[in-house]
Amino acid sequence: MRLLFIFLLMACAPSIFGSGAFAQTQSATGSPASSTGSASGSATSANDAPGEQTVDGIAARIEDDIITDSEVRELGAFQELVDGKPKPRYEVIKELADQWIVRGEAALAAFPEPSKEDVDRAYQELVKQFPSPQEFHEKCAALGLTEAAVRRILKQQLFLSRFIDYRFRPAAQVDQAQIEAYYHNEFAPQLEAKHQAVPPIEEVEDTIREVLTLRAISDRATKWLDETREHLKIDIESPHPQGAGS
Repeated sequence: MRLLFIFLLMACAPSIFGSGAFAQTQSATGSPASSTGSASGSATSANDAPGEQTVDGIAARIEDDIITDSEVRELGAFQELVDGKPKPRYEVIKELADQWIVRGEAALAAFPEPSKEDVDRAYQELVKQFPSPQEFHEKCAALGLTEAAVRRILKQQLFLSRFIDYRFRPAAQVDQAQIEAYYHNEFAPQLEAKHQAVPPIEEVEDTIREVLTLRAISDRATKWLDETREHLKIDIESPHPQGAGS
């Protein structure tokens, strides 16, 4: 379900991009996450109501910034909502660190944030992935996710996916030979295995081109993040008991 949702998310993301370059250590830019409200450098919970000052634990330190326990819990709950199963804590922290890297470059580019209408569309598409709106809301409640939290994470995901698309799409070229290879080696066999009719390649060429482009963007982004992460100082803290101070 998550793969389908990623495609739906990308469909809500028109190409309105800025430009910029990434400084690997981020030391010259301060806390790149602060512009989006995540990994803010403050150890107060992201879920606090106005006026509350609940102390939050520190899950990881990345350069001169922090990732809080509440950020890990919230993203982990969202991923379980979309994937249907939880991810290990280390993987969630790794994803938050990757988001920190992407936000650093996006901040330098003064990259535009998604509009409220974009977030509304993404939220409705997510709800549609469940049998009913009631089941969606019940699942959110069971995971401790408010609608505001889901919308905040969706806004972040849109922002990051748009920037990744902007940064890597120009180099993600797909030629006709790749399209034909995908059609014959992956697309057609999958439909045949389900006893479904295989449309002519001309009818699905544009869709295959986009699938392969997104695959190339993902591969390039993964390579960039892996290389960048190697030059960062990231210290993961031991898990804090729920309700314990930092």
